[in-house]
Amino acid sequence: MILWEQWWVWMSGAVFLATLEVLAPGYIFLGFAIGAFALGLLLVVQVPLSGFAATILVFAVLSLIAYLAMRRVFGLKSGSVEIWDRDIND
Repeated sequence: MILWEQWWVWMSGAVFLATLEVLAPGYIFLGFAIGAFALGLLLVVQVPLSGFAATILVFAVLSLIAYLAMRRVFGLKSGSVEIWDRDIND
């Protein structure tokens, strides 16, 4: 089997990206980590993907879905802008 078709490669990538997210917080790498984990799960259950381009496309779509879901759950709520009316040093 080719390396990008191995489930453990995508799971290892998910752990690496999740670790990067801990080191540089801001939900930058977490969507990619969730996408890599989901693709790893798809490969464990042996979903057939034909080639490198299809694998990367599925990874990109899963990462986008994860990012949009996180944005909906963790994003700013409407009207949640903080307005300061005094200086912190007063």
